Amino acid sequence: MANIVLAIMVVGICCLFINVDAFAASGWTKGHATFYGGSDASGTMGGACGYGNLYATGYGTRTAALSTALFSDGASCGQCYRIICDYKVDPTWCKKGASVTITATNFCPPNSDLPSNAGGWCNPPLQHFDMAQPAWEKIGIYRGGIVPVIYQRVPCKKHGGVRFTINGRDYFELVLISNVGGAGSITSVSIKGSRTGWMPMSRNWGANWQSNSYLNGQSLSFMVTTTDGETRAFQNIVPSNWAFGQTFSSPVQF
Repeated sequence: MANIVLAIMVVGICCLFINVDAFAASGWTKGHATFYGGSDASGTMGGACGYGNLYATGYGTRTAALSTALFSDGASCGQCYRIICDYKVDPTWCKKGASVTITATNFCPPNSDLPSNAGGWCNPPLQHFDMAQPAWEKIGIYRGGIVPVIYQRVPCKKHGGVRFTINGRDYFELVLISNVGGAGSITSVSIKGSRTGWMPMSRNWGANWQSNSYLNGQSLSFMVTTTDGETRAFQNIVPSNWAFGQTFSSPVQF
């Protein structure tokens, strides 16, 4: 992947594990699913979570945009769901026994001009997945367009480490945290320079977290808490010669 820099620890411990309880799958819930983005999912790039090029960042074509009820103003970015087309409800357009696991990477906005049962699929309070077309076609037949599903939130299994992309400018670090395993989504982040203490970050949008400190020329550490309460401190994961626009990967996952 372009512009990925692997952080190498020279001194100290890379990652402190504060809570090691593994994230467990949830129960099953009913919803619906449509698809977007084309047969190659090229139309799913970018999105409200800020992951950018989903091919380059490792999310691929098994992704979905979540309705308002599921997206939670970006707090659900990175969560993983196992989705099954409900064959008992719709044997015409569902593929019997098929399932797919997707990552939440985008937001499906409501459409108040259309009723919830005729085009306004992402209107509150519907629990709806607008899936990348290749993922949707794992469970449904193309001509169906929309299918009933049952879904559960499941642990995310990601290749490689957690990634920290440093954007912004002086006195404004905008950090995209991606490729998070386990719970997948994040509730809080703190940042620490080599000459500072720990400082809380705030969610700017999607999976982007911001700090308003001047940290140029300092090695950076991050303390990340996922939605299941697991906290890990990634010590000195970013070397002191970092530059805006670079991405650094941890050697371990949640």
